[in-house]
This record gives sequence, structure tokens and C-alpha cells, in this order.
Amino acid sequence: MTISAHQAFESLAYFAGFQLFLMQRRKAGAVVAPRVRWSLVAAAILGGALGSRMLFWLEDPSTTLFRLDDPWYLLAGKTAVGGLIGGLVGVELTKKALVVSARTGDLLAVPLAVGIALGRIGCFLEGLADRTFGIATSLPWGVDFGDGVRRHPTQLYETLFLAGLAAVLASMARRPHADGHPDEHTGKQQSSHRFIS
Repeated sequence: MTISAHQAFESLAYFAGFQLFLMQRRKAGAVVAPRVRWSLVAAAILGGALGSRMLFWLEDPSTTLFRLDDPWYLLAGKTAVGGLIGGLVGVELTKKALVVSARTGDLLAVPLAVGIALGRIGCFLEGLADRTFGIATSLPWGVDFGDGVRRHPTQLYETLFLAGLAAVLASMARRPHADGHPDEHTGKQQSSHRFIS
């Protein structure tokens, strides 16, 4: 059995993101009860899994219709954007059902950025098969993925952007702020941080 670079980095992304979430939660504490928190985590995972596949199917509807009898195609394809949208919808519907009004995404922002950045390295190493490469370029950092065409390494652009975003978000999270807000501009220093898990 062989494991592709894409699978390896995707697994690393899930592992690293979840460990980072747990580390931040231990450090910052929790505002919602554990039962509610784990219900929201389950909703995010389920919503993310469904959303990532549904958007993949909708990207090329004619191919999806042609391959409805191919379970490998239907289950293997996914998109990060669909996963984020599906996870958000899953969490918000669950919050509504549980009557939770608190903002619950503070501790997820940095782990998501780090996880997606790691996953995009796997996309880059997968090459043409991943179908997330950029357009042709004559710039010196263009990458030939094996077909003789130098292309923008959009996967690496996204990785660099997300790494920078994660650093900025982590820095902002250290300052006192209200739930869901990066900073309080009231002129008063808050006595304690308040994070949502």
C-alpha cells in the first residue's frame, strides 16, 4: 500500500490543526459546556465532510452525473472551500438547535489556517493530478508539474498567505477582546481574556 504526498499532508493537517485547537483550548479555557462544545465539533466535522464533497460534485456537474455509479469518485473528491462552508453551516444550525448565542469560532481560526496551509503543501506535491495548479507563467519561480508547462505554484502562494494569517491571528488572540472580535477599542483594558471553544 502506498500513501501519496497529498494523503500524508492532509492527515498531518488534520492532526496538527486538532492538536493546536486542543492546546489553545487548554490555555484559554472554555465558555460553552463540554457537551455543547463536542456537539459543535461533531457538527463541524460532519458539515465539513458533506460540504467539501457537495461543492466538488457541483464544480463539474456533467462529470458527476456521468460518474454517479463510481463510489471512489463520489467519495474521494473534496474542496477546502466546500468544507469550510459546510462546517460553518453545520455549526450554526447546531447552535440554533441548542440555543447557543455565543460566538464559537475564536479557537478555530488559527488551527484552520495552519491545517489548510499544510494541506496545500500536499496539493503542490501531488502536481497535475490535484488540479489546483495555477496558470502558465514565464516568471522564474514557475513550476513544471511534469507536462512541460511552467505554472504559478498557487498552492504555495496560499500556504504562505495562510501561514502569515495564522501568525497575525495568533498575535491578535493574545490581546484582550470580546467574543468574536479581534480587539476592544474602548480605551479600557479588559481584566481577562474571553475565548470561545
